[in-house]
Amino acid sequence: MERLLEGLRLFGSALDVRDTFTSLHCGRTEALANELGVQCGLSGAELRTLGLSAHAHDIGKIAVADHVLTKEGRLNPQEWLAMQAHSERGYHLVMEIDDDDTDVVAQAVLHHHEAFDGSGYPAGLSGEAIPPLARMIAIVDAYDAIAERRSYHGARNHAQVIAILNGENAHKYDPYLLVHFNSLIASSKFRAPADVG
Repeated sequence: MERLLEGLRLFGSALDVRDTFTSLHCGRTEALANELGVQCGLSGAELRTLGLSAHAHDIGKIAVADHVLTKEGRLNPQEWLAMQAHSERGYHLVMEIDDDDTDVVAQAVLHHHEAFDGSGYPAGLSGEAIPPLARMIAIVDAYDAIAERRSYHGARNHAQVIAILNGENAHKYDPYLLVHFNSLIASSKFRAPADVG
């Protein structure tokens, strides 16, 4: 675990220099993932692995071109494919670290954009074929990403984010985990504000 911790710390430092916005998002995603893991009864060792995976989930954005990573406005189809590649690039970066826990973390990084109905990427996995840690990260990653202002949408309040997660996007998430997330987020310090603007 020590080699993995050190390797991910170095990658995290590089991401912070490259894109502070994404680095901060990774920190919030880690914190929310930990809360979800506690809610689901994960062991201490499982929580550590989940936290590392969540903090590293966007590490592949180090390798995304600046004109895509920092573009104002929506990405065109070619740019979107380049952005989607961050999960595979992150997987390969993590796999460079020689540690017994590397594969579990790398698999979570690779599959955090898979959708429960099979509509996600990069492999189109569905249901329980998606690694459990990736299914957890998918929910907390989406919550923070939807809440924060992006170049293609404004900041959203808590009620708006929850409506999206449980409405138009509900097909993307493990329903069991989504119930647990809905239970914890109301009292989380990482909950989006009630009002934005």
